[in-house]
Amino acid sequence: MSAVLLHREGPVVRMTLNRPKVFNAIDLEMATELTEQLMSLSADERMQAVVLTGNGNAFCAGGDLKWMHGFEEGAAAAVRRLVTQFHLAITEIRTMRRPVIAAINGVAAGGGFSLALACDFRVMSENATLRQSYTSKGLSIDGGGTFMLPRLVGLAKALEIAAFDRPIDAHKAQAWGLATQVVGNGEAERAAMKLADELCGRSMNSLAWSKRLLSHSFQTDLASQLEAERAAIVACASHADGLEGLKAFVEKREPHFAGRD
Repeated sequence: MSAVLLHREGPVVRMTLNRPKVFNAIDLEMATELTEQLMSLSADERMQAVVLTGNGNAFCAGGDLKWMHGFEEGAAAAVRRLVTQFHLAITEIRTMRRPVIAAINGVAAGGGFSLALACDFRVMSENATLRQSYTSKGLSIDGGGTFMLPRLVGLAKALEIAAFDRPIDAHKAQAWGLATQVVGNGEAERAAMKLADELCGRSMNSLAWSKRLLSHSFQTDLASQLEAERAAIVACASHADGLEGLKAFVEKREPHFAGRD
């Protein structure tokens, strides 16, 4: 059975991590399939949003430690191969021009924690928890966790999360900026799909440029960022969505975007 399931609902693709017996822990097969599916979706012009969730009672428990421990070439070799593949998946999410929404239906720990942070939005059910988990096992954080975490919560709070590894409940996650929305138990996927539908009504081109500009803003200076913004808004103004947005404003009506970038 596939370790990653895809289900299309119009322009939205629901991607489900599918190893429920081990709380969707990531082994090399899942990491490879996740990367390949994300790469395929990135090139899919029909797709306008991705909802990422987990099958069963967990979002993702992180790297499959039992698989690592039993790897014939040793644990270090297993970690190297798994993380190399997992990081390709993280890169696909962060560079994808379409929004990716995590529907966190249970625990998101270790690599699952980093995977959730890599998404653009996170919808958590009230019984869901985030936990970085790495440092309690004598490991350092991977999966872009050390990149995203201080950008979401600040350096001091990120170091606190790394040092003490306390579980973060849904409401605390929302207060800290780690969760976009908190919903009732069992409602995370439905709420994430609703959010995806709302995003599909907006300009895909504008969203893609905004995601790119915000991601790059931490790696540049003001002058360079201003130039990037200038180039982006000129490109948007010449795009069909930009022309429609300006026309709709003048005509005092809601814009109708094409759904393409």
